[in-house]
Amino acid sequence: MTSPNPSYKPSEGKREEFRKYLEKNGVMDALTRVLVHLYEEVDKPEDALEYIRDRLSIISGLETNKQLQLRLSDAETRIRELEAQLHGGVDQGEEQPDATMSAGGSQSELPVGEQLEDAVQDEQVINIEPVVVEVPSQDVKGADSGQSQETPQ
Repeated sequence: MTSPNPSYKPSEGKREEFRKYLEKNGVMDALTRVLVHLYEEVDKPEDALEYIRDRLSIISGLETNKQLQLRLSDAETRIRELEAQLHGGVDQGEEQPDATMSAGGSQSELPVGEQLEDAVQDEQVINIEPVVVEVPSQDVKGADSGQSQETPQ
């Protein structure tokens, strides 16, 4: 670390202005509290600078470096667990075709309503083919044209 120019002496006005700035923003109070805590410590920490950093983090409501490292480690562990579940789930899904559809894409033996409920719960997309019901054209034409149809007896 380089030391400031020892021959430089700020004017008394600038020094007072800077002190007021530090007091206004709570810096003097925070540093005083941290230094008092360090002074009162029975077992002095090996790294005083780390102690001051951690205490300032606590005072300002920030997480300490150790806390952040712990959270990062927990998050990385959770990511590995989720990736293992994801890869395990994908492998299982490849071995078994969709439960709601057969391999050929036709509907399985489940009723359509149950297939839809299962698909919604599993967040799967299924294709349901429309059912076409044919109505005899004679009845429709006869009703529309007003002509009476004779029924053979």
